[in-house]
Amino acid sequence: MTCSKLFSGDLPELLNEIIQYLHDDYRSLHSCVLVNRTWCRLSIPLLWKNPFSVRDPKNRCYIEVYLSTLIEDYKKTLYQLLNRSDLFPSNTLFNYPSFIRSLNTYKIIHSIKGWCNDITNSSFYQPGSHLTKMILWSLFLIFIESGTKKLHSLEFSTFEFAADGYYDGIYELILHNPNFIRNIKDFKFELVKETNYLTRFLNCLCSNHNSISSLKLRFNSPCDDVYTLSRLFKSQKNLRKISLGPGIPLNHSLLFLKNSNCSNTLNTISFCGIDFKNISILSEAFNQLNVLESIHIIFCHSLDSKLNQQIKNITKPFKLRTLFLNELLEYEKFLIKKSGNYLENIGILNNYPRRLLEYVLKYCKNIKFVGRIVRLEEKSIDTLFNLIKNFSHTLNYLQLESRFSSMILQNLGQILPRRMKYFYLSLKYIEIRDLKVFFKNSQDIHFKKLSINNAKDEECRDIFPCIKKHIIKMKRVEFFSFSEHHRELIDLFDQKDEVKEFEQHGIRVLNHNCLYLTIFEYLDDDIE
Repeated sequence: MTCSKLFSGDLPELLNEIIQYLHDDYRSLHSCVLVNRTWCRLSIPLLWKNPFSVRDPKNRCYIEVYLSTLIEDYKKTLYQLLNRSDLFPSNTLFNYPSFIRSLNTYKIIHSIKGWCNDITNSSFYQPGSHLTKMILWSLFLIFIESGTKKLHSLEFSTFEFAADGYYDGIYELILHNPNFIRNIKDFKFELVKETNYLTRFLNCLCSNHNSISSLKLRFNSPCDDVYTLSRLFKSQKNLRKISLGPGIPLNHSLLFLKNSNCSNTLNTISFCGIDFKNISILSEAFNQLNVLESIHIIFCHSLDSKLNQQIKNITKPFKLRTLFLNELLEYEKFLIKKSGNYLENIGILNNYPRRLLEYVLKYCKNIKFVGRIVRLEEKSIDTLFNLIKNFSHTLNYLQLESRFSSMILQNLGQILPRRMKYFYLSLKYIEIRDLKVFFKNSQDIHFKKLSINNAKDEECRDIFPCIKKHIIKMKRVEFFSFSEHHRELIDLFDQKDEVKEFEQHGIRVLNHNCLYLTIFEYLDDDIE
């Protein structure tokens, strides 16, 4: 009886609670829309809360739906620029722009690029063009005029599109409509340089909005506007997470945190690409933060004796959760030992990782993410195997890159944890016999996301039929990507017939780049 009432829509409150669990499952939400009017009304807001974030969409018609709400003069201009006059629907069932909850300029611009290429059936389109700028500005105008009060996340990421004044029009729109950002909780600025409009925008933010919970700042060149940054920090009453990147004056920022309202609210602080050289008030600032639970150090510089002394002077536990290094220095042992069981995520890019792995084995007990272990030489592999076995109860995310494919495939399957949320494996010259051993030993492991990349040469046999056979037979992989490169990259995602066959067995194939998980994406998902 209850089930039939759910399908008929007689229990909307319960039905809404159930549909909310599908908030990131776009395929299921699309199916829900087709059940009946009630299901459609409850599912549409979730489908349209952030369509720009969908990876590898089958189409980007949502841009056409948004642009259809423009006044006719703007539409005519777009028709001329695109050389099309049949793009926009004349009627829509909902006020779709009002459902938007998250905006990221980087993702929007790439969606615009894909849409323009789709409708023109070519790849000539340049993402930094006047057309992009106009469509981007138009979309922000549409969202503002929709009257949405649900926008909770706004990210300006301008590194790839760095032309002077490129975003000034959007800043101007928001300056004239400050209510658009009144309910935002998450702000992120990754900017090439300061502009007058940016300073005005940040000052507007300080004056009109004091309830930001997550703030991320990164500049490609040093930020000299210390006064505005000070106002931004001091104006916030509920700042819980902050991420500081290059270009941010570190000593000043820590001083602002020390003297702001953050002492009893800030629980997460991330340092990304920061140079700790000349840091002088780290311990002083950290000793004032009473509820700090997570510290993340990612690809930072000058991790030296001066920084270690600052950390020694911190009277509270140093809860370092993430340590990703560009290279091994002589002071990482202190950081790992000091953080101990708090450390959960590790990775290294440019050095042989054996020493790092040994320190982690000795001092840590709660590793969840082993990421981007590159240059994995033969002497390190046994240490890595010991680490995987030692953390089998906590390890869920693993990224490995090595040229010793046979040694890894012959021994890895039997020691992996029984449930892996994410496993990325990039090897050289994979042999079929080694693959068969790996799949035989890992047949009881459930992989939510599995990504395999093979660097091959002309003499390598085709390994895809073997991979396909075992992945389908295992029935324990939810999302899968496979790519090979010799002279060019070949991605399984581009082979539509193969993709359909995998989907018939309940396995979703994604683009290799889309399935790749960075530590930044992992932390964004993990600490939300």
